Amino acid sequence: MPELEEAFVRPSALIEAARRITVKVGSSLLVEPGGNGIRSEWLSRLGSDVAKLRSAGKQVALVSSGAVALGRQHLSLKRSPKLALKQAAAAAGQPLLMQAWDKALAQFGIPTAQLLLTLDDTESRRRWLNARATMEVLLGNGAIPVVNENDTVATEELRYGDNDRLSARVAQMIQADLLILLSDVDGVYTGDPSRDPSAEHMPHISVITGEVEAWAGGASGAGLGSGGMRTKIAAARIAQSFGCATVIASGRGGHPLRALGDGGRATVIDAKGSPARAYKQWIAGTLVPAGSVSVDAGAMAALSAGRSLLPAGVKAVEGTFERGVCLRVLGSEGQEVARGITAYTSSETQAILGRPSSEFEAHLGYSGPDELIHRNDLVLM
Repeated sequence: MPELEEAFVRPSALIEAARRITVKVGSSLLVEPGGNGIRSEWLSRLGSDVAKLRSAGKQVALVSSGAVALGRQHLSLKRSPKLALKQAAAAAGQPLLMQAWDKALAQFGIPTAQLLLTLDDTESRRRWLNARATMEVLLGNGAIPVVNENDTVATEELRYGDNDRLSARVAQMIQADLLILLSDVDGVYTGDPSRDPSAEHMPHISVITGEVEAWAGGASGAGLGSGGMRTKIAAARIAQSFGCATVIASGRGGHPLRALGDGGRATVIDAKGSPARAYKQWIAGTLVPAGSVSVDAGAMAALSAGRSLLPAGVKAVEGTFERGVCLRVLGSEGQEVARGITAYTSSETQAILGRPSSEFEAHLGYSGPDELIHRNDLVLM
């Protein structure tokens, strides 16, 4: 049996301590199974829960299933494994899904924004960087990103197929402190509670072992959703690796997030460290540098003070590279002083070398970020 402790950080404390929270909502919660569309009253109550989190100073991103289920109902399509039918259903259902979210949150004065992502968008560093920048702007301006997989263009070979793992990647993208997976199950059990009356509920899992994965079993083939406990455990493993705790809870109640804050039943899966620390370790120890930049004394001092690297402080560029790759930052004597993820290509960096941001547009043809490497994407060596 994995390590299970009585004294663990409960969901209410995790929510209270979190700065950023990613909430994933499953199809079975959002969509009426009888063909009657969105469960509007339930969604409105969830919207009030989200508004309460925001009033407490939290930033929230939502990962929402439901487009395919809504589209099937709207087009009177039968459930089918054929990808083209799923894509057609997603195309019809996604606007309905966003309308529902917009209505649920607009009553609390919260604007929403749609992001449709594919596997490539979260696994390719360049696309990942672009998607992250978009979400940072949305969160910074008070909007809530509502994310779904772009089922209308994703292929069987290049898709998640479930939003549990996508939600973990979104949490990683925004460096969320907490991932909440809401579904029709109130946590992890040692077996299938619908079939095994002796299955025990696990309130806390510190390490995801083979035994925990065996408890999860296979993906559910019933209902409206495409996942199951197996995909939730996979999502928690992703989240755990970058320092994000996961809460698996039932969303069946009227106010599921409020219920968690009030001590509702759930499973907590611990994080390893913090999101920011894990991200910096990934940059420093995992990524292979694709090039390097040499910086002047002023830039060295700025980096030592925890600031970003600006093109104005760069003296030379070595290598050919794209945006979103890792670069070595070299000091005056050629020593490596830092590593980070670049916001510009090698040719773009050459064009703005040593220049202030006010001149970027004239030399690039567009106005890009002020920073070559933002401090959040940079680690001192």
